[in-house]
Amino acid sequence: MQLLYFGIKEPEEFDNDHWSHKYRGWLDDMVFTYPTAKASLDSRMRFFRFVDQELRDVSTQLRRYCKVNYKQDYMLLRSIPGIGGIVACGILSELGDLRRFNNIKHLAGYVGLVPSLYQSGASQRTIGMTPRAKRLLRSYFVEASWQAIRTDPVMQAYYRKHQGKNVKSIIVKVARKLLSRTLAVIKTEVPYTIGVIE
Repeated sequence: MQLLYFGIKEPEEFDNDHWSHKYRGWLDDMVFTYPTAKASLDSRMRFFRFVDQELRDVSTQLRRYCKVNYKQDYMLLRSIPGIGGIVACGILSELGDLRRFNNIKHLAGYVGLVPSLYQSGASQRTIGMTPRAKRLLRSYFVEASWQAIRTDPVMQAYYRKHQGKNVKSIIVKVARKLLSRTLAVIKTEVPYTIGVIE
């Protein structure tokens, strides 16, 4: 915002959402005509670095806690493509012991990866995803699904099989499959093997 105000265009290599160390260095080295503009940017960078470090510290503590207290389940979840350390911690923190869910329908209903039904008299139709959901968990699985279709050929094939439909509804199908896979590895206590057809 401040760069736009002063008419400064970012170099093309930095034109993305990722604030690399090189980009931060470029901002630190920036020279302004007015010293107050530089002071303002320096203040913003100090705040950004504080928040960034705080986020890293909390993430490290959370992963350490899960590795100590939920080691087996944490490692089982990490074996699934798309589920990294933070998502695995989020699943364990939000759901606790997944073994308490009887089946995938039960778990999908709790997370909110089920269709919403509209009923009127004898007619019944689905109208998208249910509004009743653990929204944070649902977003974890939807985001993890994008990574899963890049790294697992089975998920990639499943995604391609549905191409031509609405992208959002396809990724929800993939998220539900990922959720099913999550429950399966925890219940069987067998790590997931990439490329194995379920």
